[in-house]
Amino acid sequence: MTNLSININKPALLRNSRGSDLPNLVQIAKDCERFGADGITIHPRPDERHIKYADAYELKDNVATEYNIEGNPTEKFLKMVLEVKPHQCTLVPDDPNQLTSDHGWDTIKHKAHLTEVITELKRNGIRVSLFIDPIEQLIEGAKTVGADRIEFYTGPFAEIYKTNPHNAIEDYRNTAKLANNIGLGLNAGHDLNLDNLKFFAQEIPNLLEVSIGHALFCDAIYLGLENTVNMYKRLLT
Repeated sequence: MTNLSININKPALLRNSRGSDLPNLVQIAKDCERFGADGITIHPRPDERHIKYADAYELKDNVATEYNIEGNPTEKFLKMVLEVKPHQCTLVPDDPNQLTSDHGWDTIKHKAHLTEVITELKRNGIRVSLFIDPIEQLIEGAKTVGADRIEFYTGPFAEIYKTNPHNAIEDYRNTAKLANNIGLGLNAGHDLNLDNLKFFAQEIPNLLEVSIGHALFCDAIYLGLENTVNMYKRLLT
């Protein structure tokens, strides 16, 4: 069964819009776990427009499932991750002012930097995943720099799936087999939703984890959080 890690950036954005503590992120995380989430993901950005760096520390002692912190490995980000020591750190090549993640790592161009960062994270007992596009050379590069897992950037899949599901999945399915063969664990995230998740999970061999936030909380507005978490979980069984 594929694990469901819920990204709680969107409740943080709602909280920040009023400058208060509503909704409370610790309670959101606990409720997501109580309703069936296998993990909690956060992705702090440099401007802290949703998740704040202080949230990472507060959640550390309150997340009972797997704790995953995503982000660009800047000096500030790495300092926080090494202090918090989540179960997993997912490295994402975001630009400072980027609205949302829209591409994966070039593991060849950034080989030296990624090797240095990954070595330090793993030395501290943190599993490392690289956000990546389904391109064979880049996935081989992820193995070379020492990553434990890759997280497929599934934005292009979600877009093409609307009109041609089989074309949408082809590159992901092929490169997933490569990742399995060279010993990389498989995660996935971005624009996965109630419409496309089951198809993606069924087509990707040994998919360990999906990270879903935006779509899940949009659905929860209409369907309720507990019901929505269970609906996503059922698609992964």
